[in-house]
Amino acid sequence: MGKAVNGRPARLTRLVGATAMACVLAAALLPADTTRAQMLGSSAAIPQGEQMLLEADNLVFDRDKNTVTAVGNVQIEYGGNHLVAQRVVYNRTTRRVLANGKVEIVDRKKNHIFADEMDVTDDFRDGFVNALRAETPEKTYMGADSAERAGGAVTIFNRGVYTACAPCEDKPNRPPVWRIKAKTIVWNGQSKTIRFLHSRFEFFGLPIAYFPQFEIPDPTVKRKTGLLTPRFSFNDKLGFGYRQPFYVALTPTSDITLYPTYYAHQGFFGQAEFRQKFNSGSYSITVAGINQQDPGAFDDHKNGRTYYNLDGGKPGDRNHWRGMVGTKGRFEINPRWTFGWDVLTQTDKDFSRIYGVDGYTDYYRRNEAYLTGLNDRNYFDLRFMKFDVQENTIDDASGRDNKQPWVMPSLDYSYTPDESVAGGELTFNAGIQSLYRSELDASPSITAPQRIYGIDGSDTRFTAEAKWRRQFITDLGIVITPSLGLRGDAIYANYSGSSLTAINAMAGGLGVGTDIRSDYYRYMATAGLEVAWPILFSSPGASHIIEPVAQIFARPDAPYQDTLGIPNEDAQSMVFDATNLFDEDKFSGYDRIEGGTRANLGFRYTGSFDNGWSANGIFGQSFQLAGDNPYAAPDMVNAGAYSGLDTNTSDYVALLGVTSPNGISFATAGRFDKDSFAARRLEARAGYTNRSLSLAARYAYIEAQPLYGFSNVNRQQLTVTAAAKFARDWRVFGSSTYDMENNAIISDAFGVGYLDDCFGFNLGVGQSYNVTSGERRTNVSFNISFRTIGDFGSNTGSLFSQQN
Repeated sequence: MGKAVNGRPARLTRLVGATAMACVLAAALLPADTTRAQMLGSSAAIPQGEQMLLEADNLVFDRDKNTVTAVGNVQIEYGGNHLVAQRVVYNRTTRRVLANGKVEIVDRKKNHIFADEMDVTDDFRDGFVNALRAETPEKTYMGADSAERAGGAVTIFNRGVYTACAPCEDKPNRPPVWRIKAKTIVWNGQSKTIRFLHSRFEFFGLPIAYFPQFEIPDPTVKRKTGLLTPRFSFNDKLGFGYRQPFYVALTPTSDITLYPTYYAHQGFFGQAEFRQKFNSGSYSITVAGINQQDPGAFDDHKNGRTYYNLDGGKPGDRNHWRGMVGTKGRFEINPRWTFGWDVLTQTDKDFSRIYGVDGYTDYYRRNEAYLTGLNDRNYFDLRFMKFDVQENTIDDASGRDNKQPWVMPSLDYSYTPDESVAGGELTFNAGIQSLYRSELDASPSITAPQRIYGIDGSDTRFTAEAKWRRQFITDLGIVITPSLGLRGDAIYANYSGSSLTAINAMAGGLGVGTDIRSDYYRYMATAGLEVAWPILFSSPGASHIIEPVAQIFARPDAPYQDTLGIPNEDAQSMVFDATNLFDEDKFSGYDRIEGGTRANLGFRYTGSFDNGWSANGIFGQSFQLAGDNPYAAPDMVNAGAYSGLDTNTSDYVALLGVTSPNGISFATAGRFDKDSFAARRLEARAGYTNRSLSLAARYAYIEAQPLYGFSNVNRQQLTVTAAAKFARDWRVFGSSTYDMENNAIISDAFGVGYLDDCFGFNLGVGQSYNVTSGERRTNVSFNISFRTIGDFGSNTGSLFSQQN
């Protein structure tokens, strides 16, 4: 018999509503991940007038006992909650609801609760449940012999069990990977905490830890003040370390986390991070400091270097006290504009890196404040930057940190109108780069430099550029693309005496002249033409596209390129390969400018095969047809040296890649001598991946480039990585890099891991070797993760020095 009830009889509606909401009783009590925003135990009121549906084989009204009984396949739907039981009785006198016989509840948040018997008051303040078992949408599970609720706020589970591991389908009685068993579990709805009394932690059914008492926030709490998971570490300079984070929720939008740490060798280390969130973004402030007990631990005279300790760690040593202040922020002003910053200041060069301050450990660091805008194809980027190197030496002569510049500012702007111009696309680019450096950055010395990476003083460049291109396609499918470009630069430089000395010395060594002035003005006009003809070839089981490409760019020689004088700050990297073969200007930045008439010839290839294999390739060469070759011109860092473009006929460049549907891939790219076709630069990668195995190998070869800053020795390295899964949840992984020129393994690592739906484990061992200094570093790390409970981990590292 089925019957719909809507407000009459009123007591029955209240009865079934209270019964259906019994799910909240159990669900609210389930311990779960304290960071979840969802309120598992939410008892939000059901809207007034909500229709309640009751279905049962029989519905009995007993006026003598003043009860209403639903018997046989009882199903109740009310406010998004669903109750199933064999029998439901509502006593109007005691105002209690009794449901029994395979009671199952699914609440509006899809929590599943199972029980043999449930007895609650109709206002849901008090109740009792026998043989409780519950499952949440987040796959957390809880059971208890019985549960009681009193005072509408406190619920007590008797002989409770909690886990985040799903029961084994084949063997449901098998213990999960981990679980918490407690004599008593108390949930307090007012303080919003869950307390475990006389609990033990079991791993694969074996008890491994006993806790007389511990407490966690209940799942309705997004953030709560309290202790976080501790961390352990080891470093031969710092000693064993124990970190106990403590989280403080200040307001709904701000918090602070304290990271007190004790190191056996160096003493107490303090760190704190404050975070504030707004509708448009957030920012953080991090402070850290230590009064080192043993600064001398950082001394290393074995390799002729001096680090932090200047006087053997005597009282008053300025390296006893070390610290840092860092801040980061990012705000979206509107959907197009973003403002942010990332700034670090510290007492010495690498305090944050040595002590592992999260977010501030990069060896090469860029402090910056920025404003960016992006709209369709238009772009604006304004930055103020200071570069730092977190190096471990106080020797400024050999160090790099003190030679890093301030960039005040860097501005890049690009604008492409939506409307076509003369049937083609017009693009405007503009930029400003202003740098200041307090110390000359030259190598190997100021008096006899081979490279000047940056001048001691300031220099500023203003750049404006306009480009136009239009594409025509003939009836034969030939693609013809003419282009025009006009660029102008204004450069201002303020050289110090040491910079002038270094520039003159370098010019003398190269046998070229100098042109040193306070301002430079240069322009470049370019007329270009590209002709490409994609040709499709089809064969049984495959299709191929071969696209011959020919380009020519006519322009005058670049001003000032035959002498030294204009600083080169942003175009120091010079790699000629197949990816930039068809670029109009192959320099990596605006400080260098390409002049003369140049042609690029080559072809592109794409192949597709019916069996799922595919291939792509590029091959070609570049030619300086007229004017001075800019890549053979003198440069502060010899950017064009050994580039393969420093002769009128360039080296050959090539690229080939192959992929397959079964996980096999191969790619190789290289630059080859124009006369002998000998490899000057070569890279090859091969890999195989399937569901349980991943293999990869990479080989790199670079010919010696002494004038460009590399030794007379060729560089060759081979890196091999592998990872394999076995027994469903286990995996092993490893990697190794071999320096073929120095006949040494410079890095290797090995590890093993386990990951299932509720538990994770990782153990890794890694080693790195510096062939120049002879330093060898060994790191051991492990991490154990219990889903919804927390992570426990450690990282250890040691440094051993040896003479080469």
